[in-house]
Amino acid sequence: MNSDTPKYILASSPHVRAEHTTASIMKEVVFSLLPVFVFAVIYFGLRVLLITALSIMSAVLAEYLWQRLTKQKITVNDWSAVVTGLLLAFNLPVSVPWWIPVIGSAFAIIMVKQIFGGIGQNFMNPALAARCFLLISWTSIMTNFTMDAVSVATPLAQLQGGATSGLPSVIDCLLGTIPGCIGETSALLIAVGGIYLIARKIIDYRIPLAYIGTVIIFTYILGENGFYHALTGGLMLGAFYMATDYVTSPMNPAGKWIMGLGCGIITVLIRQFGGYPEGVSFSILFMNVCVPLIDRFTKPRVYGIRKEKKAKTNKEGAKKE
Repeated sequence: MNSDTPKYILASSPHVRAEHTTASIMKEVVFSLLPVFVFAVIYFGLRVLLITALSIMSAVLAEYLWQRLTKQKITVNDWSAVVTGLLLAFNLPVSVPWWIPVIGSAFAIIMVKQIFGGIGQNFMNPALAARCFLLISWTSIMTNFTMDAVSVATPLAQLQGGATSGLPSVIDCLLGTIPGCIGETSALLIAVGGIYLIARKIIDYRIPLAYIGTVIIFTYILGENGFYHALTGGLMLGAFYMATDYVTSPMNPAGKWIMGLGCGIITVLIRQFGGYPEGVSFSILFMNVCVPLIDRFTKPRVYGIRKEKKAKTNKEGAKKE
């Protein structure tokens, strides 16, 4: 063969490979949340370490035992269980008893993830599903926000109760010096982590932008401070870290805008007219269920398919004539 003859390599698909792996993506997510975790330890105390450690270890152990018992490939090295445990811990009040993160992580991994086939097969976000399960099952525990041994109300609970004074300032909400779950109070640090993931091309900007923007605009339309609502509750954490989950969010750009828009509208409706002051978890889970439908109606047109249909119609018409 002539040395100038081009050489061709035959190989099966995929032919285009991304620089990221599942493990590398999960590690990036964990890395981006480290500032939030450090702040939570400083602000809420060392009990944050216990709750987070129990949540992560329970998630990893549940995944390992399930895969071992069902004779599946052990995939705990992909760090997905670590991220699930970490996000669940961030959605818990620091005052919860030790068994809450254990039960929640086991539910997230086994009932939401593994029972449907493992990573890539779950139809809703495992951490959020576990949070809602815990909230419905142990409401008083999951809504008990204690600071310095005193139960306090979150800003959203105060707003729903009709409070017009005594609310934390916007700066407090931005920095995170307010009552709330372990990892949801510091809007600034969460946003910094989310922007880092966007810059690293780990997540897409469309869902967070549409989600946060919709909440701000819709809340202002209803006569309240939309910017304040964006900085309180679990909105920032949900918008950047859970609504953008690869498996449970739309694949196409148009679908991502719809996902964010839907999450934002439902969140505001629950906050303004529902009996529960927070609506992030329920809104994301509802939109998770709608993702297959969104993907179906936002699927890009296959090149040439419209012409083929037109040609087929013309042929059928000619035969009838």
